[in-house]
Amino acid sequence: MSGEIHGREYLHCRPTRTRREFIKDAFAGFGGLAMASFLHDEQLHAGATAPLALKPVHFPAKARSVIFLFMAGGPSHLETFDPKPLLNKLDGQRRPKEFGEVKYQQIQSNARLLGTRRTFKKHGQSGIEVSDLFPHIASCIDDIAVIRSCHGDMVVHSAAQYELFTGRVVPGFPSIGSWLLYGLGSESDSLPAYVVMPDPSGALEAGQPMYAHGFLPAVYQPTMFRPGERPVVNLGLPRGITNERRRKTLQLIRQLNGATLDPADLEFSARINAYDLAFKMQTEAPDILDLSREPRETLELYGVGAERTHDYGRRCLLARKLIEHGVRFVCVVSGGGPGNLQWDAHADIEENHLRKAAETDKPVAGLLKDLKRRGLLESTLVLWGGEFGRSPEAESGKGRDHHNIGFTMWLAGGGVNGGQVVGATDAIGLRAIEKPYHFRDLHATILHQLGLDQQRLTYPHLGRDERLTFLEGKVIQEIV
Repeated sequence: MSGEIHGREYLHCRPTRTRREFIKDAFAGFGGLAMASFLHDEQLHAGATAPLALKPVHFPAKARSVIFLFMAGGPSHLETFDPKPLLNKLDGQRRPKEFGEVKYQQIQSNARLLGTRRTFKKHGQSGIEVSDLFPHIASCIDDIAVIRSCHGDMVVHSAAQYELFTGRVVPGFPSIGSWLLYGLGSESDSLPAYVVMPDPSGALEAGQPMYAHGFLPAVYQPTMFRPGERPVVNLGLPRGITNERRRKTLQLIRQLNGATLDPADLEFSARINAYDLAFKMQTEAPDILDLSREPRETLELYGVGAERTHDYGRRCLLARKLIEHGVRFVCVVSGGGPGNLQWDAHADIEENHLRKAAETDKPVAGLLKDLKRRGLLESTLVLWGGEFGRSPEAESGKGRDHHNIGFTMWLAGGGVNGGQVVGATDAIGLRAIEKPYHFRDLHATILHQLGLDQQRLTYPHLGRDERLTFLEGKVIQEIV
């Protein structure tokens, strides 16, 4: 090969003639591989030492944190925020054929429509209709954007809960809390950045995997608070142990761990970070988690001390305090354990929803009011809802089955334009027909409010760049 074409020499085509030229020509390739490996190790090392450092947003954010008030089990839209007069008129009759067919989990083909015994009234300047189950939340309705046209893909608890939290219907994928932590980092170095406060009645069908970090590094996993008066145990130092002595112990542990640390071992790096966080929590968190210092007026606002509202009120108040001190994402769960202990009203919709609403109405309203008066609602996005709604047809005479094709969720704060209703279900509340919004649209909207582009918030996993919205979600433009 001459290397000459029309009198010009193309050096990139010239064969290597000597050992010196071979080394010179090959250097760029080997050097590039070495540099890539070096940069990769540096990136891993940086991730291991400061994985929760604050990260720049993709565009200006309207919110910096999220509180998800998870009504586990599926609250009925028909008894809460979506009045259906025609459903009451058709009470006891078969569903008219013009509304189409739908598959349920428990309801038989001969089931009859079930009207509601709840009454709805218009509230606030916006005049939004709210059920008498929620007199306290109704007083905050002008700050709330009610989405009456939500829908999901699954009608069983576990799969629907996975989809609500992770965008997928199977376990193993990161929750939205972990995605936000990965995308934004933490604003606090003395508190966990992602906290879940489960219901004391027990676990849910999807279990802890729905809250988990999935394939993201372990440092983005949630911190699960314990139910009851002591959400975090062993916060105080043991008797006879000073801060200085505990600090020296921590330094020794860090040195021992660092001696054999592989930068690629992200699980081990997360364990090291956990030791550091635990020490900082022992010095700072006790004051934050201690509600005894709160003014009586604040405790009464949340219903703390009253029998029905004490537990959920305590957890909502803790959520406010955590957000106030830089925690990024807090999930406050209402409902746990089997069936009727959740918002899972198969047997008796009245008994179940009267009880669950009595536990949560005042605490939720207290949270909204407290955030607003402290100037925190503007930067805190509050989401309320469950994994699906309830069926227009009766189950077992007085109950309602799972219902995923049309139900209600609502958002407040975090730059959301409240005092409005978006979307609608049909005249009996069967399916979302006007401006339907899927879980992925809620996810895209939450990311948007926190300054994150769903297309750019990705993580490489098994050969592809994964993201929260597997299928692209639509930002709910009406409320942003």
